[in-house]
Amino acid sequence: SQQGCDPFAQTQRSKLQHRRARINQQINKEMRMRAGAENLFRATSNHKVKETVALELSYVNSNLQLLKEELEELNSSVDVYQNDSESISVPMIPLGLKETKELDLLGPLKDLISEHYGEEGILFEKEIKEFMELRQAMRTPSRNEAGLELLMEYYNQLYFLDSRFFPPTKSLGVFFHWLVQLPPSHLGHPRCLMCQLGCQLFSSSSVGGETFVVQKSDLPAYKPRGYQELLPLAGAFNYLKENFSNAPSLDMSAASLNMLVRLMVAQVQECVFEKMTLLRAQHDFLARLQLAQEAARVEDVYSLVHQTMTQAHVKDYVPFSWTTMVHVKSEHFKALSHYFAAIALCDCPAASDAELPEQEKAFIQFHVTMPEGPSLPILLQDPEERRKLGKAHLKKAIMKHEEAMRIHGLCKILRKMDILQEVLSFAHKRSLSKYSEIDHEEDFFETGDAPDIHPKTHQKPEIKSPNFSQVKVTDLFHRLGPLSVFSAKNKWYPARRVHLMRGENGFGFTLRGDSPVLIAGVIPGGCAAEAGLKEGDYIISVNGKDCKWSKHAEVVQLLKSTGEEGVEISVITLQGSEGSKTADKKAAAMSSGSGMLKSNKENSRKSLMNSKSASTLLVWSKKSKRSKKSTYSVPFTAVGDNDAMY
Repeated sequence: SQQGCDPFAQTQRSKLQHRRARINQQINKEMRMRAGAENLFRATSNHKVKETVALELSYVNSNLQLLKEELEELNSSVDVYQNDSESISVPMIPLGLKETKELDLLGPLKDLISEHYGEEGILFEKEIKEFMELRQAMRTPSRNEAGLELLMEYYNQLYFLDSRFFPPTKSLGVFFHWLVQLPPSHLGHPRCLMCQLGCQLFSSSSVGGETFVVQKSDLPAYKPRGYQELLPLAGAFNYLKENFSNAPSLDMSAASLNMLVRLMVAQVQECVFEKMTLLRAQHDFLARLQLAQEAARVEDVYSLVHQTMTQAHVKDYVPFSWTTMVHVKSEHFKALSHYFAAIALCDCPAASDAELPEQEKAFIQFHVTMPEGPSLPILLQDPEERRKLGKAHLKKAIMKHEEAMRIHGLCKILRKMDILQEVLSFAHKRSLSKYSEIDHEEDFFETGDAPDIHPKTHQKPEIKSPNFSQVKVTDLFHRLGPLSVFSAKNKWYPARRVHLMRGENGFGFTLRGDSPVLIAGVIPGGCAAEAGLKEGDYIISVNGKDCKWSKHAEVVQLLKSTGEEGVEISVITLQGSEGSKTADKKAAAMSSGSGMLKSNKENSRKSLMNSKSASTLLVWSKKSKRSKKSTYSVPFTAVGDNDAMY
């Protein structure tokens, strides 16, 4: 299995995570104290005690506010995600890993294995410890592809854990503790493992976002495909929104997840723009127009994110620094759109007669409303008219740069963010410099108001759903048997050992399917019937050899190899599965193609986490009843000597 980062490694990001974990623990402690004080305040009738408790509550609330402000500052930190690259770009918003507490599963799982499966729990200590090591590793994932694979591996193993050990009608007594990201507070213990799955998927998306921010910070070396890595994370948040109806915390509510989806998409759109700034020719008119429209598109999506963050159900728990940064970005990219429009008009040569039709076609769709002044051909071919319109765009760009800097100054946390301050200042000075360059002393005309630029992108991000089968895993507890039978939702009677002697008519039963092999029919009065075997029994061992995973032919061969001393087999009977009626249902289901497909997928030993099994992770409710049927029906007589019934 994968390994997490060294928890004692003193990297900048690990220090940040440790500080975040420490503050979360302090917040948890203060919230427990507040809950206790509030209970005492309500319970007591002593006036002096009430005054003392009220004073204590004021201290606790004050401490909580300070801790939450400190955590908000940590969650807004972007310096640790920057590198030493000389180039600068607008920092992204990273969403930190959901913190979780240590969990000891050894005792509860051993007890359930003994009680439910009838196996010695101590024999499965290795598998339990391996799962616990995987859980411990995923608490400190590396911020790269290996870390994402580790988180997805744990997520997929949770599916098997749920199927094996979480009965629908009984609590295992194991609670998964997670800390809420927005706002920072403690999430008690989601009893349903589905909440654990949701929290894990949220955490995977958060770490994926951090990985993206780390890679994006070195933009010149960032591969063109890099920004696409964020789209599955937006898809994961979108998947949670659509499938998690009873969110255990505010940060996983539909409104919050909708905001996170839009934020991720906006950051992807920003990377599309920044990639284009590297690839487009510097003095190509159409390329500059495209850049201006791309910047307008980024402004458009960030405006939508800002509207979402300021909604009533969201604004109370989204960090103010996030809301402010999104607002700053909206104004910043609007300024850039006008700047690149001015560059296209002022720095690129006037259109020739051959270029005019193509440039006219692009310019007609460039502005939201056509600018006042001369006709389009004159505008594009007259350098002075181009300069006038370019000057109007620069004037608007400078105004928007100044507005972005003003909004930036309203947030104390953002004022400490040197990289953002540097980006805003650089863009503002660049626009001022260009304005001074094209401004002439003899300009006696009043600079008009440039129309807004029509937002347009040439690479619209598409939200991708998470691919749960991308990371293949094997059920750690596969020794318990195929999930079709040996799962937490099924109950069976204690295993029975039966000694059979071959009679004149053989053993007197027929077999069907595999993994495990089913006794499909018992001849009345035969050896099997006298020994107590019934239709619907599953063979789990033959002469002491475990047969839970054995194929049909393997069990047949074991039975054929018995001598005069007979054979000892162990069987189990599912509760509620006895009788010919059930056997008939099994036979009918097994004859259908869908039944065959399910069994083939279900009984695959080498790769249990295939596309079919992974697809069941897409359901937040308890999994639908899985088929217990086998792939084919072959009576034991088909392989017996002289076609006799065994």
